[in-house]
Amino acid sequence: MRTHSIQINTKTKKYSIIIGHNIIKNISNILTKQNISFEKCLIVIDNNIPAKFKSTLIKELKVKKIIVYKFNAREKNKNYQNVNQIHKVLFKNRFNREDCIISFGGGITGDVVGFASSTFKRGIKYINIPSTLLSQVDSSIGGKTGINNKFGKNLVGSFYQPELVISDIKILNSLPQREIICGYAEILKSSLIDSYRNFNFLDKNIIKILKLKSPFIEKAIINSCMLKKKIVEKDEGEKKLRKILNLGHTFAHAYESSLNFSKKLNHGEAVILGIKNAIKFSNVNKLLSRENFQLINNHINKIRLFPKFYQLFKKKDLNKIVMFMKSDKKNNSNKINLILMRNFGKIKIDFQIDSIKLKKFLILELNK
Repeated sequence: MRTHSIQINTKTKKYSIIIGHNIIKNISNILTKQNISFEKCLIVIDNNIPAKFKSTLIKELKVKKIIVYKFNAREKNKNYQNVNQIHKVLFKNRFNREDCIISFGGGITGDVVGFASSTFKRGIKYINIPSTLLSQVDSSIGGKTGINNKFGKNLVGSFYQPELVISDIKILNSLPQREIICGYAEILKSSLIDSYRNFNFLDKNIIKILKLKSPFIEKAIINSCMLKKKIVEKDEGEKKLRKILNLGHTFAHAYESSLNFSKKLNHGEAVILGIKNAIKFSNVNKLLSRENFQLINNHINKIRLFPKFYQLFKKKDLNKIVMFMKSDKKNNSNKINLILMRNFGKIKIDFQIDSIKLKKFLILELNK
């Protein structure tokens, strides 16, 4: 495929997302074309990335001084301790704001490195090279950074736009199928927010996309990036419109937190469960038609490898789930705010529900 460039223009930063096949080897040329330069660089590398991609990046990055920091990318490691470790490396090596940090990894790595970048001397140059499908279609775009704590997921963070995002599709071939499905969850979410046309493309080509077949995977990635571009440019700080990108995520984040970010459930799998819950709740509350609910639910059922809600949770877990949903950063009252669906391309961002009604709904989901 040809290299594709998407320009993001927010109030705080203009930058490019470069999408292509095997483009890490051209990183120096890409930086030159983007007019980005620095003499010192810290590369924070996800331990899950195959050695050949790591060596290519280090070899092709023509910089005077490169320091490599290896990061164990797990949800449990999205915390202050690891941000502090990155800061220590920067301080010990006398980094300044004109130097650069490169995140080379999935969404967890990008969240931690982005937050560390935004808080080091109030902001250092930051480049994101997302290595998973999920991070290429979602978390690398829009400047959200964040870490977790005992109260929930991503409750501490900042909005900090990168200098550049480089999405190399070749690296996706190294991912296990579970990680591909994790990324597909966000692709599906984007299609529901965008249009029936986008969803129909996925519905017709889901098998080809999950197998990373060209040109279907490229189109799915670009469609998702273009949707997020439009939304982020209109609402960078998530005051209103950008909240639609959280479709399914209030449920998802609570499930991850309730399981203490266990490997039993990764973020994308939680999002799939969250979307199932959100569309069902939308239908039950007469927002989403039965026809469209069944259409989306049937599509989700084509995705095989993810755990069922009743396999992960019991009735005794519901109070904990509801507690985490109450802690969600989108809430501004004693009630829980849900992002629900009216139709393809029509999302309701302000559906308020009390914890008793929500718990009743989750009990019904357990009994399936």
